[in-house]
Amino acid sequence: MMIGGPLLIALLPGVFVLVLTWLFRRMKWNKVIRMLPSMLTVIATVVLFYIGYVEVRGFEGAGYLFLSVCLLLFAIASFIIAKKPVR
Repeated sequence: MMIGGPLLIALLPGVFVLVLTWLFRRMKWNKVIRMLPSMLTVIATVVLFYIGYVEVRGFEGAGYLFLSVCLLLFAIASFIIAKKPVR
C-alpha cells in the first residue's frame, strides 16, 4: 500500500493534466498556454518532493516522493503533447 496508494492518487491529477493539455492543443492555443499545465505540475512535483524529503522524512515521506515522481512522469508526457506542432 506504500507504493500503490501514491500511484493511484497520482492518476487523477495526472490524467487531468494530460486531458487539459490535449484540449488546449486541440483548440490551437498559444504554445505557452498549452505548456502551462505541465509547468504547474512540475512546480507541484518540486513542492511535494521537498515536503517528502525535508519536512516529513522516513516512510511517510517516501509516499510523497513516489507521488512526486509519478506526477513528474505525467508532466513530461504533458510537455511532449504540448510541444507537438499544431496542424
